[in-house]
Amino acid sequence: MANNTIFDDVFRTMLEKMPELVIPLINEVFGTNYPADIPIEQQRNEHQTKSGEKITDSRLKIADKIYHIECQSTSDTEMVIRMIEYDFAISLESKKIENGRYRIYFPHSCVLYIRGKGKSDTIGMDIVMPNGQIIKYDLPAIYVENYTTDVIFQKKLLFLLPFYIIRYEKSRTEIEKDPAKLQSLLDEYVTIVKKLRENFLNEGREAQYNYLIEVIKRIADYIFSNSEVAKKGFDQVMGGKVLELETDKFIKKIRDKYKDELEAEIKDEVKEEIKEAVKAEAKEEVVIRMLKRGRNTLDEIVDDTGLPLERVKRIKEEQQL
Repeated sequence: MANNTIFDDVFRTMLEKMPELVIPLINEVFGTNYPADIPIEQQRNEHQTKSGEKITDSRLKIADKIYHIECQSTSDTEMVIRMIEYDFAISLESKKIENGRYRIYFPHSCVLYIRGKGKSDTIGMDIVMPNGQIIKYDLPAIYVENYTTDVIFQKKLLFLLPFYIIRYEKSRTEIEKDPAKLQSLLDEYVTIVKKLRENFLNEGREAQYNYLIEVIKRIADYIFSNSEVAKKGFDQVMGGKVLELETDKFIKKIRDKYKDELEAEIKDEVKEEIKEAVKAEAKEEVVIRMLKRGRNTLDEIVDDTGLPLERVKRIKEEQQL
């Protein structure tokens, strides 16, 4: 998992491996009351537009409604522009003719901010039509830092837990140097793990527990990547080495050995997925190097790597280049 996209990757892993955890989040944001076991249809998140391919973080169908959630790690004044572009692309795919006129239905969308507390619980913009009519485009903004662990468990917002550690990012140097503060943080995660065991292991949901522990630890290791003491502490608190996802195991093997030596061992059903994952990760590393050199425009980077412009922009934002 490349560090520059770790938050996006964890977000998508959660949707893939633990989709049921997004239901309480949707209930919280949109005021719905879906049961935990309601079926979720994960729809295609790539949309062709005149300006190129647009890739959304999620596109979910629950009951008869479409939900679109974007995971955002940095403050971005143009986020609302990207959101309306995504939503317009999504709505065009389900356009209908009613009473002789086309009608499009925007999805129920929100932005999940994993850093900061925000000044408003919505983002929006005004669309002014030629006749002067003003159409307001507003959508919810949810900030992980506004939720304590008590509220997260009370409302069953476990989808937010992997991103909880990010609130300590700015004080990590102080935490690393102060044993008492580090111990206080680890004690907090002892409580988190205990509550997770009560929520999952007591109900026979070992696989979901392992997946959630893994992604929590991945982000914690990333935030405290320069502190071996903190990482060892998290290893102990989280129960030692966590289980890797099967796809991650295959990718690691491919990195360590020549592809042709492993070809016979890789399962046919995941072979193409692994190839694409390795290829995409290598391209993202190239993007970071090109951005750091500062000699190429974003369009030139897109042409050289073949990655979508939106992906290049996101890498640039997350690396703060």
